[in-house]
Amino acid sequence: MFVKLLTGLGSVLALLAMGGLVYRWERQRRNARALAVNTPNGIVEEHFVRIGGIDQWILIRGEDRDNPVMLILHGGPGWSNAAFSLPLRSWEKYFTLVQWDQRGTGKTLGRHGKPGSEGMSFDCRVSDAIELTEFLLQYLCKDKMILLAESMGTLTGLPLAKRRPDLFSALVATDLYVDITSNEALKHQLTLERVRSEGNTKGVTALERIGGDPTVWDLHDWNVNMAWAFKTNEPTPNLDRSLLLPLVLFSPIYSLQDIYDLFAGFKYSTSELFDEFRTFDARRLGTCFEVPFFLFQGERDVITLTSLAEVYFAEVEAPVKGMSLIKNAGHFAAFTQPEQFLSALLKHVLPLANAPDIDAIIHPNQSISTTGKRS
Repeated sequence: MFVKLLTGLGSVLALLAMGGLVYRWERQRRNARALAVNTPNGIVEEHFVRIGGIDQWILIRGEDRDNPVMLILHGGPGWSNAAFSLPLRSWEKYFTLVQWDQRGTGKTLGRHGKPGSEGMSFDCRVSDAIELTEFLLQYLCKDKMILLAESMGTLTGLPLAKRRPDLFSALVATDLYVDITSNEALKHQLTLERVRSEGNTKGVTALERIGGDPTVWDLHDWNVNMAWAFKTNEPTPNLDRSLLLPLVLFSPIYSLQDIYDLFAGFKYSTSELFDEFRTFDARRLGTCFEVPFFLFQGERDVITLTSLAEVYFAEVEAPVKGMSLIKNAGHFAAFTQPEQFLSALLKHVLPLANAPDIDAIIHPNQSISTTGKRS
């Protein structure tokens, strides 16, 4: 009888698993149709490029190869943004988007494996980014490209723009990390206030247990603070489950092995880079940039706090700079409000990317307000 029960249970579980795979396949097919690029001069390519001595995966998508190229630096620090192709589909009418799985991330991790501590540093990522950018400029026949750095990607994007401003027509920062110690301390305070106001005793207990001093946290404490902030990430709470997981599970570019590698890379990269990113302070790089600098931030970002990003932005000096607060958005503003974010790109960034001579249309320290008016 017991054997029969186990056999019957195994059959039920197998049917459920099969049904889940069929459902996933149907959703992947639907998403593939939505992502199809059928324009005569379009480009959809994914392949590995030899960068920094290892094979690193890139995805290139756009409706017109003649459009400006935008290199997107993912956050995490090991979370690929390639799954966000679906919400960013409308951007591809105006830009050729390049997604890149950096060292220890996603498909690059799946191909190369764990690079080891000697290859896992943000300085190494900056060097890789320079090499990749030079390759892309030649491969796509461009003089410069737009750099979009998101969340932990700003820890690569800011020093990259400082080191090689000649490669970029503009730097766009979003979900901007400034001083991570200050960010995490204030994040902890504000998150604790929110969970207390909600009467969430579990959240209060967890946050009080780790304390409010990020300088003494280990990786577990960091993750506790991050998890409870995401659960109260207004106006999109539980964003990791409501947005990220469905996009990954039903992406037509991901096999089940790719999904495993994606989550493994996120865990691995966070662990390897923890001691470095926890002490990051953008001001140590200097606040003077030779490339146009834009901040497009969710107006209610509780992960990379908008208030700290605004203070930093006021200190930035650049040939031209501009800020737009994305309404009804918290963290991942580009992916939760892609049309609003695109409007800011078209208004502020695209004219610079299309200009044959950027110096002819901007003046030193020219600024652009959130309404797009130049001053």
